Amino acid sequence: MSTPEVRLRWWVPDLAMVAACVTLFYCVFLFQGYQKLFRDSDAGWHIRNGEAILATGTLPSTDPYSFTRSGRPWFAWEWLSDVAVGALHRAGGLNAVALFYSAAIAFSVWLWFRLHWALGGNFLIACAMAPLLLSTCNIHWLARPHILGWLFLLWAMFPAGLASTAAVTVLWANVHPSFYLGILGRLGLRPALLTRHAAVILALGVLNPYGPALYTHLYRYLTDSALLARIGEFQSFDFHAEGAGQIIATVILGMIGGALAFTRKRYHHFVIAIVITALALRSARALPLCALVLLPIANAAIAPYCGKSFNRYAANLRALDDRCRGLWLAPVALAAVWFLMPKAGFPPDQFPVAAYEHIPAGARLFAPDKYGGYLIYRSNGTMKVFFDGRSDLYGAAFLEQYARLTQVRPGWQEIWNSYHFTHALLPNDYSLVPALEQLGWHVIYLDRTATLLEKPMSAAD
Repeated sequence: MSTPEVRLRWWVPDLAMVAACVTLFYCVFLFQGYQKLFRDSDAGWHIRNGEAILATGTLPSTDPYSFTRSGRPWFAWEWLSDVAVGALHRAGGLNAVALFYSAAIAFSVWLWFRLHWALGGNFLIACAMAPLLLSTCNIHWLARPHILGWLFLLWAMFPAGLASTAAVTVLWANVHPSFYLGILGRLGLRPALLTRHAAVILALGVLNPYGPALYTHLYRYLTDSALLARIGEFQSFDFHAEGAGQIIATVILGMIGGALAFTRKRYHHFVIAIVITALALRSARALPLCALVLLPIANAAIAPYCGKSFNRYAANLRALDDRCRGLWLAPVALAAVWFLMPKAGFPPDQFPVAAYEHIPAGARLFAPDKYGGYLIYRSNGTMKVFFDGRSDLYGAAFLEQYARLTQVRPGWQEIWNSYHFTHALLPNDYSLVPALEQLGWHVIYLDRTATLLEKPMSAAD
């Protein structure tokens, strides 16, 4: 390779690198990721759990964060990602955590474009699909481990040897419990080799702190229909919502790509499209997988039906793009974002940022699961919460009681009294606020986000 070609490769960024860096800046600044990545308070307990593991050198085996499930067995199945964000938080606070997940999102875009090329996709079609990728995935842009699961799934779609599959599976199983989806990426292998890869993935997934018990726990969790029916992100997406048009387009393109793949005898792509589309229609949580995996498959399936001149022009652009890398742009972009990022934090219009200071020490506090992870974060785990986002820990019966409380349905007072609350911290629009005021509870703090109430001194349980 001549010197000018070397310079071109290392100094001129390719499309994937440019798109990744644009995504990084978009996520942090236009999307306001320095706050919106923390709009799900589960980020709070993930950080504190990671810090606790670093401090003690051991993983939790029982729940340390609630007074309703204290001492009960808890599977911290994403412990390795928790350790990573815990270490980053120690070093750079929430800004470091926001940059980490923003970089992971940007890296997923880089891998996404590389997957288009690996599958034989059209350069121009990939560019046209990029807005669909961002608009579909950003509904789950959160500072949570599933973002890292996206990276592993994209990696699984590329060819890899048995040793690589084994190594990545062990890492994946300790970062996020979606490691079994790695089998999808191996469906194109010959039956004997597919069997070996699938066996390795399923066997090495047990190399986690909980061993085979994690499999049992995951199975019970994912097959508990009564529990999943009460968890918002496991419900079907509202396709009537504002801005849903691009998400609908993504799903349709994924289905078309799967059908065309079948006609071209790419049966493994057809199976992948069936599985992921079924998951996405059933659970909004799986919609990003349509964009991440099915759009590249659709590109590869649609491209042969485009005109020769269109494909020739796109191929010439791709040949030029392939001569470029521009890897230097990645660290420069990361450094720029780090120095320009505003102070990261949980959105004060969604969480009791100001109200927290007014919670009395030792309060037996009722707060919704929406606030639970934030309270764990803000108190460094010292404030025991009533409920947080670890739905597998609390179970369906508890969630049913919780719904009865928050919706002020018949029998709610008996449930309420059984917990002996002294204070309640609630979003202002909760119907439980006036219901408690009618029972004599009085407001001790109120702002635009939350209401803090205190039990009357004379009230009996």
